[in-house]
Amino acid sequence: MDAQLTELLGGSYGKIAGIWFDGWWDQALDEHEKQARKTHVDWHLRRTYDLIHRLQPAALIGNNHHVTPFEGEDFQMFERDLPGQNTFGYNTSSVSQLPLETCETLNGSWGFDLRDQRYKSPEQIVRYLVGAAGRNANLLLNVGPMPNGEIQPEFVDRLEAVGNWLKTHGETIYGTRGGLIPPQEWGVSTKKGDTRHFLHILKKPATNILFVPNFTPKVNSITAFEGKKPLKFKQQAEGLFVYLDGVAMNDWDTIIEVQTK
Repeated sequence: MDAQLTELLGGSYGKIAGIWFDGWWDQALDEHEKQARKTHVDWHLRRTYDLIHRLQPAALIGNNHHVTPFEGEDFQMFERDLPGQNTFGYNTSSVSQLPLETCETLNGSWGFDLRDQRYKSPEQIVRYLVGAAGRNANLLLNVGPMPNGEIQPEFVDRLEAVGNWLKTHGETIYGTRGGLIPPQEWGVSTKKGDTRHFLHILKKPATNILFVPNFTPKVNSITAFEGKKPLKFKQQAEGLFVYLDGVAMNDWDTIIEVQTK
């Protein structure tokens, strides 16, 4: 493996952005080891990581092993769950301080499966993308090609729909980081620079008031992202209260922009 990595990273293929290891699934684990997420094999990871960084210092290394990141890894990935979630039972480790990524499928399979009709809707994909951005994570969205190398129409349709959504709303995702507050019951937040904050409402509040806890920057203005309607607000010690009167709630994602000093 190290010889093959040396060939790939030695310069003939130019700059390599990253190496994505798909875990260490060496052999069947017994029940105790499944719980501990241990491996039977010493993969000499640090030796391999040092080799990669020596040959391509800017290449990012990630490993889909589902445990706390090891020294030499540059980002932490979460399989089929957002950081901090564990609905699939894979992600038993805590969220580290490394850059984060979550990887997900468009249906239920990583590769092409003619029988797999469990296609995620464009709404589900957009909401997952927003959830990842609000948790300061990149989203790797998998597409399994057909045997002829083409992408099946069901995937193309969904990717086009998400792309169309991003043409209008991508400003609140691209170039942003996770917001100042952790995920809330109503949704998540992203921010661009120090003065632009986006509240992504994924679940309509019980009242027409959106409460943003512990939001300390001084607010200049708040508007609905679509239509730019100015919104009333009240900022107190416990947080920010945004009045949603007249805001048309979107089933996918209702976005509120907060401008601060």
